[in-house]
Amino acid sequence: MARLQILELPTIYRDEGPDETPYILVIDQVGEETAADIARWPDDIATRTGARHVLCFSETVDIPANETPVDPDGYPLKFRVEGDLEQFREQVQQEIAKASEQLRRGIR
Repeated sequence: MARLQILELPTIYRDEGPDETPYILVIDQVGEETAADIARWPDDIATRTGARHVLCFSETVDIPANETPVDPDGYPLKFRVEGDLEQFREQVQQEIAKASEQLRRGIR
């Protein structure tokens, strides 16, 4: 059975107008004849789907970016990312001390 995959390309950031994340549509696990047919008219499919291009393969093509890591039970892994605020705290404390000193000088 054929599979459809999306290969995201780098995002295009624009000053004016919306940002765009272009992609390539990858179709794999199709029969030899179907792959040959699709290879003859990829621009038509790309135009209809909004893809930059369409790639079609009769064999399996795995896109590493589309893989979801799973835990031992087979559920998707969840990551929690916490920022390191240690430098931020130091900067805030320095600014508070600086502002306090300026305030003390102004009061005298």
